[in-house]
Amino acid sequence: MMADKPRRRIIAVGSGKGGVGKSTLSTNLAVALARMGRKVGLVDADIYGPSQPRLLGSEGIKPQARDNKLVPVPNQWGVPMLSMGQLIEPGKAIAWRGPMAGNALGQLIDADWGAIDTLVVDLPPGTGDVQLTMLQRHKPAGAVIVSTPQDLALIDATRAIQLFEVGEVPIIGIIENMAGYMCPHCGEVSDPFGQGGAEAYAHKLGHAFLGRIPLDLAIRQQSDAGTPPAAGEGPQADAFAALARRVATWLDNQ
Repeated sequence: MMADKPRRRIIAVGSGKGGVGKSTLSTNLAVALARMGRKVGLVDADIYGPSQPRLLGSEGIKPQARDNKLVPVPNQWGVPMLSMGQLIEPGKAIAWRGPMAGNALGQLIDADWGAIDTLVVDLPPGTGDVQLTMLQRHKPAGAVIVSTPQDLALIDATRAIQLFEVGEVPIIGIIENMAGYMCPHCGEVSDPFGQGGAEAYAHKLGHAFLGRIPLDLAIRQQSDAGTPPAAGEGPQADAFAALARRVATWLDNQ
């Protein structure tokens, strides 16, 4: 008798526009969930601008195939990952029409994920072909929306929320990224992108507010070095851990 396949649920991480830190957020959410004991995988669905190989320190490592399926690339953070960035030459532009991008997404999601029970999918910004393909063929259990506090980003986030709602995908909640910057010299906190906008917006729309991630130099430096802050200790790791706990609680209640 064959063993039952594990119940695998997809968490889509989306944003209405680029530059809000969605990929960094996806990486650290996945790592923080793994530290909680979840069996987590990560798909870099930003087909045209993949960044997860850099963020997880696995650049230059190509996935193998087994029974015509890709095998995710492991890493020291316990989050196996697949990305177009592992399958093309570094720096090469991907000039594909929508159907080709959709087929690539399918190969990444339908890979040989083994015992993974939670698949975090880092979507490209906006509401294009990749998002539509995902809703039609790989429906997420829920979506996390990332925004910075300023009004323009929130307006764009509305489009991402509406797309998931039309696709009948529950919104897990909204995250306010790059919220507050502490000067490393004087300790004064400033808000270059504003403060509280995403939280107020979440309450207005009736969605959960999942928390704030600060605009922090250490997060940028560690991410560029392929060392996810969520894998360490300190206030940066604590912020991602708190986010992961809220997402895990949502999953457990479904």
